[in-house]
Amino acid sequence: MATDYFHDIHEECGVFGVYGHPEAANLTYLGLYALQHRGQEGAGICSSDGKNFYLDKSMGLVADIFSEKRLKKLSGHSAIGHNRYSTAGSSSLKNVQPFLVNYILGSIAIAHNGNLINAQYLRHELERAGAIFQSNSDSEVILHLIARSSLDHPVERIKDALSMVKGAFSVLFLEESQLIAVRDPFGVRPLSLGMLDGAYVVASETCAFDLIGANYIRDIQPGEILVINDRGLHSFNLLQSNKKAFCVFEFIYFARPDSLIFEHICVNTVRKSFGRILARDTMPDADLVIPVPDSGVPAAIGFSEKSGMPFDFGLIRNHYIGRTFIEPKHSIRHFGVKIKLNPVKDLLKGKRVVVVDDSIVRGTTSKKIVKMIREVGGAKEVHMRIASPPTIGPCFYGIDTPTRQELIASSHMVEEIRKYITADSLAYLTIDGLKEVLPNPDNYCFACFNNNYPIHFPKEESLQMELILV
Repeated sequence: MATDYFHDIHEECGVFGVYGHPEAANLTYLGLYALQHRGQEGAGICSSDGKNFYLDKSMGLVADIFSEKRLKKLSGHSAIGHNRYSTAGSSSLKNVQPFLVNYILGSIAIAHNGNLINAQYLRHELERAGAIFQSNSDSEVILHLIARSSLDHPVERIKDALSMVKGAFSVLFLEESQLIAVRDPFGVRPLSLGMLDGAYVVASETCAFDLIGANYIRDIQPGEILVINDRGLHSFNLLQSNKKAFCVFEFIYFARPDSLIFEHICVNTVRKSFGRILARDTMPDADLVIPVPDSGVPAAIGFSEKSGMPFDFGLIRNHYIGRTFIEPKHSIRHFGVKIKLNPVKDLLKGKRVVVVDDSIVRGTTSKKIVKMIREVGGAKEVHMRIASPPTIGPCFYGIDTPTRQELIASSHMVEEIRKYITADSLAYLTIDGLKEVLPNPDNYCFACFNNNYPIHFPKEESLQMELILV
């Protein structure tokens, strides 16, 4: 489970793969380490030497799971890995990927980032036909569909299986002799191809390439099946969509600032631009700009640059929090926030402070932060500025978001939210402001801000969607 105790939206998953390198498992370990921000619940690596598969996975963080001894057991020149944060399925080892299965054409492993919106219906139909599931993950549905396909070639079976699923999927498959990367026709989640010492690597974000010294080649295209084997790269079309739906929240919060995603765009540059637009449109009369670290830092820098107000770190984050902490028996006000953040009193005392954050979800955390800055930090005024529009709808495409009724902006106006969090003023970046920064904004999904869901639920799942949206 993600360890971000003051953020209400959590990461989805991260995938990494290597083909054609003698240290495939070690490189995958490093790739997962770079992608740790995308999921801290569990991690796994599956490798192949061309004949045999080797699998190791566990709950916890990458560095805590994989010792040198464990990595040595993962032999072979190809491997895939996965960092998990549960968006579908419960939190347990049985749901940690990669999944490795045997079927009529051999063995296949899968690592999946995203969420299938017709998974429940497909699972029910498969179970009626006699399928036995080992996990609660929608990713296992894909494996059953592959196994039950009547086609003769593994790639054709993968294409056949994925043609039946709907939703977001950036998927890596590992077979004995090849690595296969697939991205859904809408391209919801990022997936990039790189090269290191003649070997091919695939990752959710390019920051993983930077750590191992790999060179970026290109993005896996929406709707593409890319087969990597001893004969090189082979690209096939899965399904085509007339519209792309890149997840805009990758730029707002999920992706690491040093990554290049969605047609090689720098996340940090985009976030700073969000801050500049926010300052241009919502400038308060104040003395100092501070971020809510770490996700609010780039936007706060952009806000400071545009506004001319000085930037500083008025909230200090404790980066050394483990997976759990013990709350003291006696009452400590705002304990959940204070264990992660602490105000710099000498900096904030008597100041009119602009606090820049990436989003407000339920509003409870923002309320605690505002009060802490005012009461503990001694700030004279606290002006909240949010580098995204109001979040009014849940995500069905691989992000763990609350239901609509838990999203404060779905039922409250901005002024009502301002009063609730006790800020002196509150303003959000608009959807038009987002689109002003993004190249080709029509290629992005803004569903959590405007309820316009680009991948429609099938009839069998429409009731579930209606219940969640209530």
